[in-house]
Amino acid sequence: MSAREIGLGSARGNLAALRWNEGAPVRVLALHGWLDNAASFAPMAPHLPGLDLVALDLPGHGASAHRAPGHDYVFVDWIHDALDALDALGWDRAVLLGHSMGGGIASLVAAAMPQRVERLALIEALGPIGGRAEDAVARLRQATTARRIADASQSRLSRTLPSLEAAIDARLAASRMTREAAGLIVERNLREVPGGVAWRSDPRLKLPGHVRSDEATVQAWLGAIECPVLVLAADPSPPYFSPSVRDARLHALRDGRCVSVGGGHHLHMEQPEGVARVLLPFLRGEG
Repeated sequence: MSAREIGLGSARGNLAALRWNEGAPVRVLALHGWLDNAASFAPMAPHLPGLDLVALDLPGHGASAHRAPGHDYVFVDWIHDALDALDALGWDRAVLLGHSMGGGIASLVAAAMPQRVERLALIEALGPIGGRAEDAVARLRQATTARRIADASQSRLSRTLPSLEAAIDARLAASRMTREAAGLIVERNLREVPGGVAWRSDPRLKLPGHVRSDEATVQAWLGAIECPVLVLAADPSPPYFSPSVRDARLHALRDGRCVSVGGGHHLHMEQPEGVARVLLPFLRGEG
């Protein structure tokens, strides 16, 4: 089953996406993780029959527009990008499927606009990454300094890499995943330039964020989610999504459950058939 490349207009620039099985009865908007893109859902798409699956390139990623010059990637703005995509598709309600950062975004969309979300399926996420109050000042100062340095040095220019293989090597040096999975993500995040290839993802995505919400706030948001929630958690878990944090957040949900699956952070790419087997009944509303 091949994907169709589509564009979705929004007030802040074009949103690119991949679409599988258009017109199927269950509408699913998929949101990828940080520095990934829509291609991260490609391995699982053939195993999700009956779904009109639209995988978005979030702004600054893949083929989507970047934030305007002088602006940051503020987490709550991602809510509006997801809602803009739903509006452009003409979907009043949909199922949301999110991985990692995309799962955090999907969680906040469901909390902020519960009437738009039928069900919420999350892979390696439940709400955004939280922060401690005692770290707030240091985080603010670090992020502000990094942003000023980036603006002054014009560091948004992307460095040239000699080949796709070199770019995959660079991604694997920063992320633990199979080479095949990294290749799918990297290829969509590249553009050809004289002398090789360059990232088309926005370098500003790597700047630290100014603010992280405390756990009490995150749990309050999660408690406002009205739809059923299914969380798939990798075993072993990453340090930023520990079992203790995950369990406390699950307890905050009105209707949520978690399934643990052996594998790495990109388990939906590395074992797509098995993950789809767990997700599909929930996505279809069958269990």
